[in-house]
Amino acid sequence: PANRLPSKKVCQTVWRNADCVCFDIDSTVIEDEGLDQLGKFCGKAEEIRKMTEAAMGGGMEFRDALRQRLNLIQPSLETVQKFLSTHHPALTSNVGRVISVLQSRDVDVYFVSGGFKSLIAPVAKMLNVPLENIFANKIKFFYDGTYGGFDESQPTSRSGGKPDVIRLLKERYNYNNVVMIGDGATDMEACPPADAFI
Repeated sequence: PANRLPSKKVCQTVWRNADCVCFDIDSTVIEDEGLDQLGKFCGKAEEIRKMTEAAMGGGMEFRDALRQRLNLIQPSLETVQKFLSTHHPALTSNVGRVISVLQSRDVDVYFVSGGFKSLIAPVAKMLNVPLENIFANKIKFFYDGTYGGFDESQPTSRSGGKPDVIRLLKERYNYNNVVMIGDGATDMEACPPADAFI
């Protein structure tokens, strides 16, 4: 609920003093939704888009929406590799500059996403964010490369998972001012424990 979010003034103070900034990826760091683009690549664009909208709006449990979308696409290892070799994600305007400035101030930057690490890794490389700073989901494949589900033990695979990631980061690294930046219901629910939400 909006009433549990910190005030604008508090958020501005936290932003100026941030020691950790966590970014959502889809429609935040990049202009589109990675899973939607994979769905389009696999010829399932419209069905996937509708499911993504339902998940983003909080209309269904995130893990259920994720499972439904992947079951519809059934991405094989070969399909994901072909997609990555041909699809170049469009960065959101000035996001590279923002991340660069944060890093120059010794602010730790993380990507905390309900998307998939294999789709996010190229974005992290473009923006000089260490791969170990990605908290995201993992697609599983069978030995023959066919789709084998996703790792449901990842906190980002469920509603309420992003706050768990923020708590983990605060406990592990003793961050005092964590900012979460994102565009969906799962991003907003990360504040608290994040100290500010943009």
